[in-house]
Amino acid sequence: MTNGKNALLFGALALVWGTAYTAIEIGLKALPPLLFAAARLDIAAIIFTGVVLLSRIRWLPQTKSDVALILSNGILVMGAQFAFAFIGQSYVTSGVAAIIISFTPIITPLIAIRILPTERIYITDVIGLCTGLAGVTAIAIAGGSFNGQLLGIGLLIAAALVFALGSVLTERWTAGLPEMALYAWSMATGAIFLHITSYAYSSVSFGDIVWTPSAVFAVIYLGVFATAGGYFLYFTLLNQIGATSVSLINYASPVVATLFGIILLGEQITTATVAGFALIVVGFAFCNIRPLWRFLRSIRYTDGSDRLLERNEVAIQGNVYKKQTDSHTCQQSDD
Repeated sequence: MTNGKNALLFGALALVWGTAYTAIEIGLKALPPLLFAAARLDIAAIIFTGVVLLSRIRWLPQTKSDVALILSNGILVMGAQFAFAFIGQSYVTSGVAAIIISFTPIITPLIAIRILPTERIYITDVIGLCTGLAGVTAIAIAGGSFNGQLLGIGLLIAAALVFALGSVLTERWTAGLPEMALYAWSMATGAIFLHITSYAYSSVSFGDIVWTPSAVFAVIYLGVFATAGGYFLYFTLLNQIGATSVSLINYASPVVATLFGIILLGEQITTATVAGFALIVVGFAFCNIRPLWRFLRSIRYTDGSDRLLERNEVAIQGNVYKKQTDSHTCQQSDD
């Protein structure tokens, strides 16, 4: 696939994931957050399941690792993450929500260092975390209160944490299922988790909702385009350009979310919010300075694509770690 097509796919992914925050903002005006999040995964799970069945690939989990991956992805990466994110966004603007979620790639390598066998933590990781936290703090101070924006920011940080934790935990197991089947199961598991949580939280069902045209549009857009379509684009890009390059989507989608929030929803963006986002981006650069340096060198000296991971390497949210099988250790790769 040419670089031009990859750029178009990257732009399409930034568009659907960025505008997802706008759709959430619209849907939250009529829908309870947890049931709204469950409906999003309902639609995506149906689409992925249909693709799996039509493709006739293996879809039944057969190992403990398959089950562990489904539960980790379904309950943490999709279920709990969406629960915190949807409730959190009910207190803040779509642009702020997207910016806080972009803190995820900064947290992920530090959680990986604690959970996965590792040899050391780099000083750049510490600097990146501190810089990213300074950015989040700047956004929180810019007009927050304990009953409003600050609470929303706390919930969104919780969403980033559980997503990062779930992503790292998935690296402990090797899937026997094809990736498409794994995510179909994960989405279905996440949807069930959210339905149970929603009923326990508010006892609201679909029959209790007054369905407005905008609410219907928001649910369909999120389920079909942002979730099912977004993950198809993400997997395609992951195979084409590698984890380091595709991880930059975390900083393209907040820009899209902010622009659409201003244009369609009349949201305001403050100088402190822009400064906070800039600090988060700088923090990301520090945490990913080695893979980003390889990426920049690949643009200069090759056709612009990331190198493929070696067999003894693992990529988590754009961070590349090298496994040392003889000592059962794992270090961040510098090649």
